[in-house]
Amino acid sequence: MKSVGALAAGVLFASVAQAQVVQWDVVKRRVIPQFRKRADGTFTEVITNEKMRGGYFASCQIGTPGQNLTLQLDTGSSDIWVPSSSASVCQSSSQAGGCTFGSFDETASDSFSVVGKSDFDISYVDGSHSRGDYIADTFEIGGAKLSNMTMGLGLSTDIPYGLIGVGYALNEAIVGSTQSASSSYDNLPVLMQKEGLISTNAYSLWLNDLDASTGSILFGGIDTEKYKGDLTRINIYKDTQSEAFTSFLVALTSLQASSSSGTDQLSSKEFPVPVVLDSGTTFSYVPTDIAEQVWKEVGAIYSSQVGVALLPCKMETSAGHFAFGFGGPGGPVINITMDELVLPLTSDGSSTPFKSGPYSGQDACQFGIQNFSSPTYLLGDTFMRSAYVVYDLVNNEIGIAPTDFNATGSHVVAFPSEGAQIPSATAAPNQAQVTQTASSSTNTYGASGGFQSDKKSSASLLPPPFDWSRIAVLCASMGMVMVGSGFFLLF
Repeated sequence: MKSVGALAAGVLFASVAQAQVVQWDVVKRRVIPQFRKRADGTFTEVITNEKMRGGYFASCQIGTPGQNLTLQLDTGSSDIWVPSSSASVCQSSSQAGGCTFGSFDETASDSFSVVGKSDFDISYVDGSHSRGDYIADTFEIGGAKLSNMTMGLGLSTDIPYGLIGVGYALNEAIVGSTQSASSSYDNLPVLMQKEGLISTNAYSLWLNDLDASTGSILFGGIDTEKYKGDLTRINIYKDTQSEAFTSFLVALTSLQASSSSGTDQLSSKEFPVPVVLDSGTTFSYVPTDIAEQVWKEVGAIYSSQVGVALLPCKMETSAGHFAFGFGGPGGPVINITMDELVLPLTSDGSSTPFKSGPYSGQDACQFGIQNFSSPTYLLGDTFMRSAYVVYDLVNNEIGIAPTDFNATGSHVVAFPSEGAQIPSATAAPNQAQVTQTASSSTNTYGASGGFQSDKKSSASLLPPPFDWSRIAVLCASMGMVMVGSGFFLLF
């Protein structure tokens, strides 16, 4: 989720004995999260994959005595913020139906203090916002307690749940508001390192597949049982305007479409494409010239009525895949299959058929790769589920490998010290060759037939109308745009 300076998302802890790591487990089931202590003295907490809302959620406790809230995890932002119980959006009579994931009653906490009166301010292009105070209070996750955690308190907000951002401190909302790096504070991963919970400011993310029951985020280490092959390190790049590290910006250097009928190398004037790896975004956004090629490969149709590319839901069983390459020749490649790219159109999961056209009568779904007209582009959850990603905020590197879906084993390796490189990872060999190399080759769409089987070509299709009475408001999957940054956000 993106904001003027940042935003935030969900959480959990499990520190492995003497290893200085903190882990959160993610599950798809909609359950009441419970703390449970492992035999080795570590702690785990369930976090849910809200498939229809988009995003990954976890529960935590804030204040004294602790108040239970469920918040969204976001690698693309850097603040924790929570809606105040007094906010109008949290009233049961509000259009949102209240803050069903919880809200914070600051008057009921003995350890609450205001550290920045009216300084918290996050606004969105579509008009949504969260504004209020910066506060300090206790923050407990999985049995691990952080004292004097700085957070935003949404006194005036139309977003009915809070978030926990784990990005660079320079991406905090206060930095965007003041336009001063000196305004930054110790956010969650920084404070975890300073209080000795982890050795260095780094964590790894395993979201698992779209319908999986579990996944995890592991602070301070990696889990070698959660990926296939080898981890490869690629550079994180500085923001071109600030010349500072503010987001997890990496170089996408190739994209292939493959199916039983062939393999196509997709071209773009934008290569290498600057993309942010962002768990707070549901879809993935690439340059329009790439998106249009991808849509043609799978037969997706852009609908101006809905504002996204659509395709029949049955395409989730297509055997084709897209290969995303990073860091130049010899760099890591992540394959994304169609079952990770076909998402429900409605917020309640009900079917909405195409009313006419070549797909008439078939259930319509959203396609997980959408277009954006200018940088910065985003690889959200439709990409992230297929990758095991390690975020090293000290060395400014990403470690990445193909995920091992539904892995049951675990072998945690902690970072041994502050500034240590990602364990078991080697650097991409040709990153020095990552330069502006626009590709203008003609795509013959040889793979298209394998994706679509006996489906008609999409080249001549017109966007068909929909039964709007059955389409729920797409706020569950349509994006916000980050003011001043060009980031699309799906939540």
